[in-house]
Amino acid sequence: MKYATISNIVKGEYGRSNGRFLDVFSPLNGEVISQVPLSSADVVDEAVAAAKQAFPSWADLPLKERAQIFYRYRHLLEKHFEELAALISEENGKTIGEARAEVSVSIEMAEFATSLPQLCVGEIEIVSRGVECRSERHPLGVVASITPFNFPNMVPNWTLPNAITLGNTMILKPSEQTPLSTNRIAELLAEAGLPEGVFNVVHGDRKAVEAICDHRDIQAISSVGSTRVAKIIYKRASANLKRVLSLGGAKNHLIVLPDANEDMTASDVAASMTGCAGQRCMAASAMVAVGKVDSIIDKLCEETKKIIPGKNLGAIISKQAKERIEGYITEAEEQGAKILVDGRGARVKGKENGYYVGPTVIDFVTPDMKIAQEEVFGPVLAILRTSTLDEAIEIENNSAYGNAASVFTQSGGLANYVAEHASAGMIGVNIGVPVPREPFSFGGWNESKFGTGDITGKSSIEFWTKLKKTTTKWNPEARTNWMS
Repeated sequence: MKYATISNIVKGEYGRSNGRFLDVFSPLNGEVISQVPLSSADVVDEAVAAAKQAFPSWADLPLKERAQIFYRYRHLLEKHFEELAALISEENGKTIGEARAEVSVSIEMAEFATSLPQLCVGEIEIVSRGVECRSERHPLGVVASITPFNFPNMVPNWTLPNAITLGNTMILKPSEQTPLSTNRIAELLAEAGLPEGVFNVVHGDRKAVEAICDHRDIQAISSVGSTRVAKIIYKRASANLKRVLSLGGAKNHLIVLPDANEDMTASDVAASMTGCAGQRCMAASAMVAVGKVDSIIDKLCEETKKIIPGKNLGAIISKQAKERIEGYITEAEEQGAKILVDGRGARVKGKENGYYVGPTVIDFVTPDMKIAQEEVFGPVLAILRTSTLDEAIEIENNSAYGNAASVFTQSGGLANYVAEHASAGMIGVNIGVPVPREPFSFGGWNESKFGTGDITGKSSIEFWTKLKKTTTKWNPEARTNWMS
């Protein structure tokens, strides 16, 4: 194995496991690169105890002092930029360019955390004669984050900089498929000066997640994953009276109108469907072609043929995921859809054991097909055809998900119409991946999110804190009324 066996990190020390381990494969070539422990509830207990012990002294530090840690952490992300990108590519299968982009977003998240002293300020107001009221935000205590395989560096940084800067201590359970990046993050946080026990890493599978959801001393949980898993976590953790924000899957619709700029649309849709090998919740999954847009579809197919597995298209996370994605394609073909570009059976020279699916464009998909309804999570685009914009919006609205939707048009009026009527939390106009940048927050609607608020940006402040209101009267001569 290229890397040593991964360990849990509890109170700054590499902790024990219960003896169960899982091989970690590199999707690029199918080789085992490490092993990860599948931790029991006992390890979660140890991590929570460490975080609970660290909480009082960490929370007592002024917010500005806590933010200083993330100034240094941000610098370390920049210093180790190429190393972190290479690690992401190796354990996740992304192209090195996509991995660099992921680290860049992590840097932006750390930078936002350093602005919290300016954003998370209390209010003081005279509410009656001689009476003032002030509000202040306080940390919750021990919190947890459960993160997915597809962004092993970025998604942890969606939560930990804000949650920790705001005074909480954290347990993070990364995907067992991509555990290496998280341990490196923990090392950089320690180097930045984060006290022991403030950030702890527990590796594992379902048992570790269940232990986190059930632990009485964990106050809040954020998670990112499939909708099926998001529902399970939300129901279990909220039943245990925890604050929960659980992000699920997506089926993002890109509505293409006849007046769309052909070159830009073809290029952006191709990039959206294939970026990160389609393994992102913001990927174009369904294109709704309104009216006569065949020339755009032709150019889209030309663009996708320029995207080559192993060159500018990364790998799929696992052999099982590759088989599942190709199964969706085959089923759609058997149901009457037309394969315009076929990515099944992709092989990369010198990496024949890697997990690759080439770009795939499927036309004449109907709304009742499984590929039109379910999240494929691969570089696959289903094209549904409609005669009118209202029919296209109806298709988008009927989706169970609501993460993102985009429209490609040169008409401001039509763009506004789609933005107003699409049932999604993130909208794009002539943008294939409409991800909000800081300080705007990331979060969808419907079955793409369970819980209140968003996971990043200003909205996250409310999720990771609780509000205290203090009413004070120092003037005994003040006239007494119902407020005083």
